[in-house]
Amino acid sequence: MIDLKKDVKYVKGVGPNRVQLLNKLGIFTLEDLITYYPRTYEDRSKPKSLLECVDGEEALIEVIAISKMIESKFAKKTMQRLMIRDSSSSAEAVWFNQTYLKSKFRVGQRYRMYGKIERKYGKVTIASPVFDEYGSTRNTGRIIPIYPLTYQLSQNTLRKIIENAMSEVYGNLPETLPQYVIKTSKLLGINDAIKTIHFPQELDDFKMARRRLVFEELLITQLSLMSLKNRDILEEKGI
Repeated sequence: MIDLKKDVKYVKGVGPNRVQLLNKLGIFTLEDLITYYPRTYEDRSKPKSLLECVDGEEALIEVIAISKMIESKFAKKTMQRLMIRDSSSSAEAVWFNQTYLKSKFRVGQRYRMYGKIERKYGKVTIASPVFDEYGSTRNTGRIIPIYPLTYQLSQNTLRKIIENAMSEVYGNLPETLPQYVIKTSKLLGINDAIKTIHFPQELDDFKMARRRLVFEELLITQLSLMSLKNRDILEEKGI
């Protein structure tokens, strides 16, 4: 039986500093962690060509690095620029104060990038994109959950911690609804609902997970109210 009340510090990837950051979010136990649901999602699963991208949209592109990283220094910041291209056009990826990126790209290597597209004066730029080498799905190539966070804790860090937690609990969570209720109401099981609310394969999938979780919450509320009503009736003294 999985211990949902164990301290979050025992989850893989959580160290002393991260425990404090998680506690600030109200996450103290394994149960708190897996029920800390995303506030929204980003669809980073469907790539566009550079030619298809319009100014101001956030898009996933699949490109090849065609230059080494170029770094420019200003008074209090640095700018990192990388020339990229796909079969339709070329563009420039731009980051600020990300010096470590100089060793992350190789000329001729294929990457997936997700970020805001800007078109100015005939030039295409993708601003501060998240990226993966082609074939990896850590940051791109799937539906990405976005969580409410404090600024010290990154989305990537929390996603990885929740992935670790889900690998520990998935298949071991005790079902909280009777099977006949799940069947007649066409609900997901609790294990699939928790996994899908965090990591849906398609955008519509999370609706099924949310329906299950909302159904259970409303059912518990209704049963609690009925219990209080029955208690009041039993405790009421007759005339």
